[in-house]
Amino acid sequence: MTALPPDSVQLAEQVIAAYRDRGWMIATAESCTGGLIAGALTEIAGSSAVVDRGFITYSNQAKMDLLGVMPVTLDAYGAVSCETALQMVKGALWRSAADCAVAVTGIAGPGGGSSEKPVGLVHLAALSRGGRMIHREMRYGDLGRDRVRLATIHTALELLLELVQA
Repeated sequence: MTALPPDSVQLAEQVIAAYRDRGWMIATAESCTGGLIAGALTEIAGSSAVVDRGFITYSNQAKMDLLGVMPVTLDAYGAVSCETALQMVKGALWRSAADCAVAVTGIAGPGGGSSEKPVGLVHLAALSRGGRMIHREMRYGDLGRDRVRLATIHTALELLLELVQA
């Protein structure tokens, strides 16, 4: 994994500051990023006041066990879908002490893609305890595994900032 680009570091700093100012906590639910969103947040000084926990749910079984993703959802839509991302973020929020959560599931590559779900497809969801939900379907393209993951981290941080500023 390459280092986080300076604009993403700056964004993580903004997220930590905004959540600290509100007294809010964050949880992450990560598949294709494998904990890198939580890692980006915890690189920032003062993050312990903001980051509650992170769930790394790379396998479907982990998504079900740790986040409560329904097997019928995975069967009907697959792990990389809007429906799964939404269930992941709900599970992360309700299984944590956080005020907001972000979830990501996607295909970073180099393999694993299809014509319907190509490499670079990532579904992200963010949810606040107040009920505000955001979903983004990103098609970053086949940029290479590191660049897809870095782009996903950046988008997830943007979603967290959007939630706290609403």
